[in-house]
Amino acid sequence: MDPKPIDHETKDENMAVENAAKSVSTDKPEKQKTDWIGEIRSIALLLLAVLAFHSLVAKPFYIPSVSMMPSLLVGDRLIVSKYAYGWSWVSPTFHILPKMEGRLFGSLPERGDIVILTPKDQSSDYIKRVIGLPGDTLELRGGQVFLNGVGVPQEVQPDLQIPIDLNSPCNGQDFPGSKDIDADGNPVCSLPIIRETLPNGVSYDIIDLGPQYTDDIDPVIIPENHVYLLGDNRDLSADSRVESPLGLDGSIPWQNIGGRAELLTFSLDGSTTLNPLSWFGAFRSGRAGNSLRPDKVETPAK
Repeated sequence: MDPKPIDHETKDENMAVENAAKSVSTDKPEKQKTDWIGEIRSIALLLLAVLAFHSLVAKPFYIPSVSMMPSLLVGDRLIVSKYAYGWSWVSPTFHILPKMEGRLFGSLPERGDIVILTPKDQSSDYIKRVIGLPGDTLELRGGQVFLNGVGVPQEVQPDLQIPIDLNSPCNGQDFPGSKDIDADGNPVCSLPIIRETLPNGVSYDIIDLGPQYTDDIDPVIIPENHVYLLGDNRDLSADSRVESPLGLDGSIPWQNIGGRAELLTFSLDGSTTLNPLSWFGAFRSGRAGNSLRPDKVETPAK
């Protein structure tokens, strides 16, 4: 039997098909290289935008101490406007600018404003309430503020019952004898409250735990472009009455004020863990969205 003749055209076609198939299966698209310089530039621009916003517009803050109770509790988160009084060397998120006098587009705070500030000899942030303005003569007698010889009205209020939690433990060192039980049987911190009203009608609550060495302050005249600051928790606040390095050591230059507290965003009771499920139960009810601008009452015309 004669061997089967070879069809060269068919063989060539088969080889072409095989080669095409191999080409399809092996020729992968070239992987695009990552533009690391572009990525780093984008991240840097984003960080600069965030820092600029925090430095010039608004920034979140966390409350770590009891000095502004009952207005602010440990665990509160709030927003501070950075433009309210203009800008100064403390305005940037990181205090990298040299200490300079004055403010850009500056204005003084109003009595009763809650402000963020940097003490004269420190770099940390404090939060206090503005009580005295430039030119005022301020003194304290028995815990009552006197401005230009006139006592700031104080009205005793019912005790405030704050729920006890990990961020507000009502410890005996700060609040001796204050632990109590409310009508529903829940543990609370029962605190004595006084309503204070400044000459411009701004009204707010303070805590007065009894006689303290800071209850009596000799008259001081507040210098130009300075403010006198007190904490709402009068007996547990390192403010203008308290010497450095613990306190503010007198009036504070207005360029040391970093912004005005505007709004509570949320508050945590201290029970959060790494488990995200614990986060929801840690939110304190009734605090999110509360304004930190003080109430203002109508003052009678003179």
